Order: sequence, then C-alpha cells, then structure tokens
Amino acid sequence: MSLQSSSKNNRDVSQEILRAVEELKQGSGFGSVEIVLHEGHVTQIEKREKLRFTQDHTKVSPTAPAKAK
Repeated sequence: MSLQSSSKNNRDVSQEILRAVEELKQGSGFGSVEIVLHEGHVTQIEKREKLRFTQDHTKVSPTAPAKAK
C-alpha cells in the first residue's frame, strides 16, 4: 500500500470515528464509540447509543438534568 493510499485510509477512518461521535451527540447524547484494532490498524468501529429514562418513564434530554421530585 502506498503512503498516499495509507493517508487516505487514515483520513477515512478518522472521519468515520468523528461521524459516530457526532451522531451520538445529536441523538440521545448518551453512549460510547469503541474502536477495534488488529495489528495496529482499525478494523471495526462500534457505536452504542443509550436511551435513559426517569422514574416516571420520561426520556432524559442530554442537555437538561432530570427533574427532582
């Protein structure tokens, strides 16, 4: 693989990681992004989104704290 090709692949992987983080920020605001490496190369990106609810079953906004009772 050429240096130019490797640089493009690194840029593509970086963009995918940033996209996963942005999707979490725009969605529920809760979650994780896991990056799997094999022999020093990114082979997989996993995004887990969490939906959180208060005791009265209303969805918690990532920007607003849950209401105290």
